[in-house]
Amino acid sequence: MTRALFSVLLAIFLSAVSSFGSGRRFTYVYEATTLHPGEFEFENWVTWETNPPEDSTFDRVDFRHELKFGITERLQAAVFLADWFYEDGHSVEHEGFTYRDSALNLIYNLSDPVKDPLGFAIFGEVRAGHEFFLLEGKLIAQKNFGPLVFAYNATLEAEWEGEDLDHRLGVIQQSLGASYEMNHHLAVGAELLHEIPVAEWESVEGHFVYGGPNVSVRGKGWWATLTALAQLTRGEHEPDFQLRAIVGVHF
Repeated sequence: MTRALFSVLLAIFLSAVSSFGSGRRFTYVYEATTLHPGEFEFENWVTWETNPPEDSTFDRVDFRHELKFGITERLQAAVFLADWFYEDGHSVEHEGFTYRDSALNLIYNLSDPVKDPLGFAIFGEVRAGHEFFLLEGKLIAQKNFGPLVFAYNATLEAEWEGEDLDHRLGVIQQSLGASYEMNHHLAVGAELLHEIPVAEWESVEGHFVYGGPNVSVRGKGWWATLTALAQLTRGEHEPDFQLRAIVGVHF
């Protein structure tokens, strides 16, 4: 199962190698730039997680389908048509495919990462599904030094689950990305992710750090980015490895 999932993700990524327009340099880190008014992008996300310490048979694949569009020179909106996932493993109660939620997010650009000393943007997202509701906010910082780009996100999530939405979880997250554009079609870099879950907004459930390389390819009207993250801590109940591919078309 693990090899099959990896093959699917790799095939999706490689299918876009020869073509890509503007696109994202990172998959876990958001950038401060936004689409121009009237521009659209359609993105397909695939994230594979595997091997938490308590279950070496565990696999989870998340799918997201996002349509984003520029409203003004500074404001961008995005609609996630569906977030769904597949799970299997000894620790999974219900194996198979499950719809999780749909979402809406907005990014407002405050300053330009090229022209200004530092580019800033603010991000807000709302997700809702069956027995699930989530609010997420981000502060995004970015600076471009020619072909070298650094981006940083500070994120706060509030999540409610259960029949009466009575199970609460907070997540404090930081992420950092660096990417170097080798040429107009290829960029390579790395991403670092730090998460702190807070159960019921009362007790910290540990902290988890992930890091790893990424690669982004571009062509006319298409782009694809792939990131592989390994857990650098030994946090319980969290996967040892994550692989995320995002493939988009720009129009």
